[in-house]
Amino acid sequence: MVIGTPAEEIYGGKVIMADRGAFNNVDMAMMVHPGVYNTATTRALALQNLEVEFFGKAAHAAARPEAGINALEAMLNSFAAINSLRQHIKSTARIHGIITDGGQAANVVPVHSAGNFFVRAEDNTYLDELKERVLNCFVGAATASGARLEYRWGKIRYAPMRNNLTLARLFRQNMQSLGRRTQLFNPSCAFGSTDMGNVSQLVPGIHPIVAIAPKDVPGHSPQFAEAAASAAGIRGLA
Repeated sequence: MVIGTPAEEIYGGKVIMADRGAFNNVDMAMMVHPGVYNTATTRALALQNLEVEFFGKAAHAAARPEAGINALEAMLNSFAAINSLRQHIKSTARIHGIITDGGQAANVVPVHSAGNFFVRAEDNTYLDELKERVLNCFVGAATASGARLEYRWGKIRYAPMRNNLTLARLFRQNMQSLGRRTQLFNPSCAFGSTDMGNVSQLVPGIHPIVAIAPKDVPGHSPQFAEAAASAAGIRGLA
């Protein structure tokens, strides 16, 4: 059975489908991802996203800066706090984000700033701990700057990938019968997150990777998109 599961990367199509029972009568599940090496398993982290907003007070940045509360500085201080936090978290954890609004004019103290952040960890327990520590970075920046903080944790939470080794060994055996050398584990496998992790918590599952491009081609790049449409990409799909 092939199940179409859209929006893997951010909106968690499989999470919603799993919650609604789409995999209740499934004995096992497999999602194969294109990549730059052949491996029967994938390391995927638990993930939850965080949307943050700071609200300050507008003022003329030159004439009356003392009258303003800088929402952008609150966001920048949050980034600085997160950068310091990274020194003291597990090496497998990840925190990254972007600023989506930083003000409208250089001569006006920014009244609003916004950002989107991903918090990732190898297991759900550490993810919960890390979420609290990350949130404290924003709370501290709000306290220091006087800006008002609003935040929203994403409704979709990605679970860590739970690889079934029996299935993984069968996949590797079949790949090698096709002349493709395949590792059971790839120690250099980059960390990411996928909604396949949620499925793997419900039924035995694997998330193999099939090589379609040279090792120096980064994922999520124009070069990788070209590789996906190439003859090697089509062979990998087949």
